[in-house]
Amino acid sequence: MERFYLTILIIVLPAVTTPLLAQVKGRVYDAHTKEPLVGASVSSLDGKHGTTTDVTGQFLLDTKKESIDSIKIQYIGYATYNTLVVAEGPLSIPLTAASENLQTIVVTGSREAALRTETPIAISKISSQLIDETKATSIHEVINKTPGVMMVNYNNEQHAMSIRLPFTTSSYYLYLEDGVPIRPMGVFNHNALLEMNQFTVSSIEVVKGPVSSIYGPEAVGGAINFISQRPTAVPTARIGVQLNNFGYRRIQYGGGATLGKFGFYIGGLVSDQKDSWMTYSDYDKHAQYARMEYAITPRLHLTSTISWADYDSQTAGSVDSIAFYNRAYVSTNDFTYRKSYSLRARVTLDKSWKDESKTFVTLFARDNKLGQNPAYRIRWTSGTTTATGEINSNDFQSVGALAQHVQHFNILNAKLIIGGIYDNSPVQYHSHQIDLEAKLRADGKSVEKYIFLKERPDILIGDYDATIHNAAAYGQFDFNLTEALRISTGLRYDNMSFDFVNYLDKDLGNGKAIGGKKIYARVSPKIGLTYDLGQGAGLYASYAQGFSPPDLTAIFRKRTVPADNGDLFYYNLEPATFNNVDIGGWASLLENKIYVDMSFYSMSGKNELLQIRLADNSSDYRSAGKTLHRGLEYGITFKPSAEFMFRWGGTYAIHKYKTFVLSERESDVIQNVDGKYMPTSPRWLWNTEFSYYPKRLKGFRSSIEWQHVSAWYQNQTNTIEYPGFECLNFRAGYNWKGLELYTNITNITDALYATSTSRGNGVNDKATYNPAAPRTFVFGIQYQLTGKRHL
Repeated sequence: MERFYLTILIIVLPAVTTPLLAQVKGRVYDAHTKEPLVGASVSSLDGKHGTTTDVTGQFLLDTKKESIDSIKIQYIGYATYNTLVVAEGPLSIPLTAASENLQTIVVTGSREAALRTETPIAISKISSQLIDETKATSIHEVINKTPGVMMVNYNNEQHAMSIRLPFTTSSYYLYLEDGVPIRPMGVFNHNALLEMNQFTVSSIEVVKGPVSSIYGPEAVGGAINFISQRPTAVPTARIGVQLNNFGYRRIQYGGGATLGKFGFYIGGLVSDQKDSWMTYSDYDKHAQYARMEYAITPRLHLTSTISWADYDSQTAGSVDSIAFYNRAYVSTNDFTYRKSYSLRARVTLDKSWKDESKTFVTLFARDNKLGQNPAYRIRWTSGTTTATGEINSNDFQSVGALAQHVQHFNILNAKLIIGGIYDNSPVQYHSHQIDLEAKLRADGKSVEKYIFLKERPDILIGDYDATIHNAAAYGQFDFNLTEALRISTGLRYDNMSFDFVNYLDKDLGNGKAIGGKKIYARVSPKIGLTYDLGQGAGLYASYAQGFSPPDLTAIFRKRTVPADNGDLFYYNLEPATFNNVDIGGWASLLENKIYVDMSFYSMSGKNELLQIRLADNSSDYRSAGKTLHRGLEYGITFKPSAEFMFRWGGTYAIHKYKTFVLSERESDVIQNVDGKYMPTSPRWLWNTEFSYYPKRLKGFRSSIEWQHVSAWYQNQTNTIEYPGFECLNFRAGYNWKGLELYTNITNITDALYATSTSRGNGVNDKATYNPAAPRTFVFGIQYQLTGKRHL
C-alpha cells in the first residue's frame, strides 16, 4: 500500500510544482536601467511558438493550447535568458548586456532602432553602464570616452567641441534630445550642453561626420543624441549626493514605474560651486526632467517629456602665460557671467503597423534665454590702460513638428524612410558695450585685472529681431543587393529662411531700421553600404554632403572694422558646404573577447565659417576659402573575462587650410594661410581606460583612465605651438544592496595643462590659456531602491 501512495506522489508532484501552461505573460527589461526592452524575442525552447515584446516590454505567448514548461528570451546585445514557467503571475525578466557588443542597437542613424552593423556611418554608443560608472561631474567626462571626440572643458560645464574638426565653437554640431534638436538651426550655442540634465540620460549616441539625409545641415562635424531615461518596468527610486574638494556639491534623484498601460519617470539635480580653485568661478544649476508614456493599444503609443534647466555662473575666462605657468588661477575680472534658462517639451505619437512598419509624429516647443557678459568678448590692445567688453542676450522661442514613416518591404529586405521637420522660431538679440579699465602688470604688456567702469547702452554691437522658418524633407532607401551587401541611399532638402529687422542698420533716407528676408536652401545626397564578411566582421563605406548656413549672430553682428566695400555687417556670408567620404570596418575576435571598429574619413570644406583674431584681441569672420579634414578613428575593446575590461579609442587627424584669405589689404603683412594647419587641431587624441571588477568582492569596481592630447598650433600662421597634455583619472566604487559609495580622482598627477589656447597672428600677440583643474577628489553616495516585480 505504501508503494502505491509513493507511486501516485511521484506522478502528481511534478505536475503540481511545475505546471504546464498554454499562455505565458510577462515583461522583459534591462537589468541595469530597468527600462523595458522593445522587440525582444520570446519563444518556447523548441522554437515552435514565439512572440515579441511591445513598447512597454510586455509579451503574451499563446501556444494554442499546447502546454510548455520553459521559455527562452533573446535580444540583440544581451545574454540569452531561459526560465521556467510558473503559474503565480506575470513574469519579470531582467536581461543583462552580453560581453560581446558587436550587435549593438542604435537609433540615431535613422531615428529607428537598427543594428550597428547595418548602419553605414561612423557611430558610437555610450552605454548606460559606462555613464553610471563614470559618475561624471560634467558631461564632457563621458563624451570624451568616444573614439575621435574631444569635448573641450571650459570649466563650470562650459565647453567647445571637436568631432572631425579642430576645437571649435562654430555651429557645425547638432545636439539632440531623444532625436529632437535642442536648438533651432541658425541659433547655435557652443555651450548648449550645459542645459542638459545628465542624471536622467540613459545612453548617448555620437554620429561622426555629416548625416545629411536624416539630420541635415548642422550635423557636419557630427551629431550627439542624448537618449533620456524611460519609465522603468519595475518600480525604482534613487537618490545621491556628490561633492569635491573645491566646493562643488550636487544632489540628484530619479524614479519611475509602469502601472499597467501608463509609465512615468522623473529626475533632476541641484548643484552649486563656491570658492573653487579658480577665483570668480562660482555657479549653480537646477535641472528637472519628467517623462510619461501611455500604451493606448499594443501598437499605438504616446510619449511626452519636459526638460527644464536654470544655470547661473560667474565666468573667470582665460589667463595669460604669466598667470598660467605660475599656477596663479586668478581671474582677470570680477564682473563677467553667463545665465541660461531652457524649457523643452515634446509629445510623440508613434504607431507600429502589422507589417512592422512604423510612423511617428512629434510636436515640440522650446523656450530659451541666454544672457551674458562674456570674458571672451573683452577687447584690449597691448600696452593700453583701457578696454571694452559687452553685455548681450540671445532669446528664442520655438514651436515645431517632426514626422517620419518607415516602410518595410519583403523584397530585398528593403526599408524606406520618409520624413520632414518644421519649426518656427522668433529670435531676439541685443548687445551693447561696456567700458573697462585695464590694470597692467609691471611689464606693461599684460593685464593683471580688468575693472568695470560703466555700461554703454548707447554703443550697440548687435540689435535685431528675426523669425526663423526651418523646413526640411528627407528620404532614405535601404536594401540588400545580396545577402551580405546592404545599400543605403538618401536625399534631403533644407530651407532655412528668416524675416529680420536689424535696428543697427538704418535707412539713411528715413532713419528706419532695415529689414528683409534671407533664404538658405540646398539639396544634400548621401549613399552608403555595409558588407557582412561573416564571423563577426564587416566593412562599410559612405559618401555624404554637409551644408551649414551661418549663424544669425554672425550675420547681424556689427563688424569691428568695415569691409573694403563699406559693409558694416556680414550679410554676404556664404553657407559652408562639405563633402565627406568614410571607409571603415569592424571585427569581433577571439570568441568575442576583442572588438575593433575603425574608420578613415576625408572631408573637404568650402566657405567654412571661421574666426580670425585682430590686433585688439577681437574676432572677425571669414567664410571664403577651402579646408581639408582627414583622419583615422579607431576603437578597441578587450574583455578577456568578467573581471577585466580594456578599451582604447582615439583619432589621428589633420585639419588644414587649402586656400584661406585673411586679408585683402595690401598693407597687411599676412594675406592668407594657404597650406597651414588650423589652430587648436592636435594630430593625436586618445582616451584609454582599464577597468577591474573583482570576483571576490562583488559590487566593487575600479578603473584608471588616460586622456592624451598631442600638440597644436595656437595661431593661424603656425608660428607658436602648445605641447598638448596628458591627464590620468581614477575611479572606484562599491555597491552593496543598492547602496553605492564611490570616489573619482581626476588629474591624479596634478599636471599643469590648458584644455585650449588661443593667440593672434601678430608678432607681439600674447597667448591666452584656459587652465584645467588641478588634482580633484570627488566623493559620492547613492542609494537605489528597486521593486521585485512590475505593477
